[in-house]
Amino acid sequence: MLFRRLNWNIVGWFRVVSTISYIIIALGLGAMIYHGFAGGDGFHANRMLRLGLSFTGGTDIAVKFTEPTTADKVKQALSSLGMTEESVTTAGSDGKGFVIQTQTAFANNSAPVWAALNTVAPVDRAASQITSVGPSLGREYLTKALWALVIALSIQFIYIAFRFGWNYIFGLVTVVALVRDALMMIGIYALADRRADDAFLAAVLTVIGYSVMDTIVILDRIRENTKLMAGAAYETIVNESIKQTMTRSFNTLATVVITLVALLALGGASLKNFAFALLVGICSGGYHSIFYSAPLVLVFRKRQLEAAARRRRAGLAHDRTVTSRSRSESTALQSRSGVAREDIVAARRERRQKAKASRTIAPGTAPRYRKKRTDASTGVALEEPYAGEEVIDPLDAQEAGLHDAALEQGHEEIALNLEDGSGEPERPEEGTGH
Repeated sequence: MLFRRLNWNIVGWFRVVSTISYIIIALGLGAMIYHGFAGGDGFHANRMLRLGLSFTGGTDIAVKFTEPTTADKVKQALSSLGMTEESVTTAGSDGKGFVIQTQTAFANNSAPVWAALNTVAPVDRAASQITSVGPSLGREYLTKALWALVIALSIQFIYIAFRFGWNYIFGLVTVVALVRDALMMIGIYALADRRADDAFLAAVLTVIGYSVMDTIVILDRIRENTKLMAGAAYETIVNESIKQTMTRSFNTLATVVITLVALLALGGASLKNFAFALLVGICSGGYHSIFYSAPLVLVFRKRQLEAAARRRRAGLAHDRTVTSRSRSESTALQSRSGVAREDIVAARRERRQKAKASRTIAPGTAPRYRKKRTDASTGVALEEPYAGEEVIDPLDAQEAGLHDAALEQGHEEIALNLEDGSGEPERPEEGTGH
């Protein structure tokens, strides 16, 4: 609960946090380039990072002496053989067993190795062995390690995006932070001139699993606070989410770091290398989860909103362009015809008013409808006006409300449906001829 009370603007530290990461990664890259030229015979990529025997190939020697000795005496005895990248670690607690690894191939000519070791103490040949690791196996091992890293990152991206409702921002943030964790581990290993072996690979994959767990906790709190703090600025939501989960993240990180420090100080040579890699990765993962991943969500969210705003502005600009084009075409038409658009509209309005006025009948002068008669020669019904009365069209009379008397006389009301419900003219029925 301590961190919740702090008035820290953690999202405002994003540039500083990101710059520190870039500096460490750049220093590590510089150290790798320096190691590549360190041999004096040009640049060699395989010397950029001190790779273990599993990656480069060489010789693995397990030796057991009949008398206790020390690793320093063993190294001194092997110095005359011109070994490259050799390492001597103790095997067992009696001081008689040792494991020697070197990138120099001695499997086909092991006699100089046994002779040099016998100068330290008598060697128990029955309990000792020498094994060769070929370069092809080393390349295959490195390729599989890289594929394992890529597969792990891809599956985590898909799962996190699915877990948060296919929000690609959360998945992308997690992958970016994990890649930076791996790059920082490699950079610090190059600065410390440590050997990257199986323990290093195990530490990288462990850090990926640990860091993503801590990151998901923070991202899930951001999602919850988005609903609980509706109406607040997204920057405030992200900052409060980080502070609310920081106590949990700090306590988890502290317990792991204490264990790794004890293992680094008191463990064996192989365990120390693993503890160092894991300590670097855990600290880097905690650093990025708290101070980098969550603020990066805010950065990507702002970019997403800016992109949406640009698309809206582009749509409005397109609409304005279409409107301007229509107006310009109308202006061009008016210039060709020589008549202004306002004059055309006024003329149409005047015609409609005149037509309406011509259909209006003054009150008190109600005419009669035409009288029907039948032509004797043809048998066709004809209409003729009454004597002395004005003739008016039935439709005009109906619109003027003068058809009541006609209805009383037995005339039917005229109803012409020129359009159906869809706005299309009604087609005459077949066989009517109309």
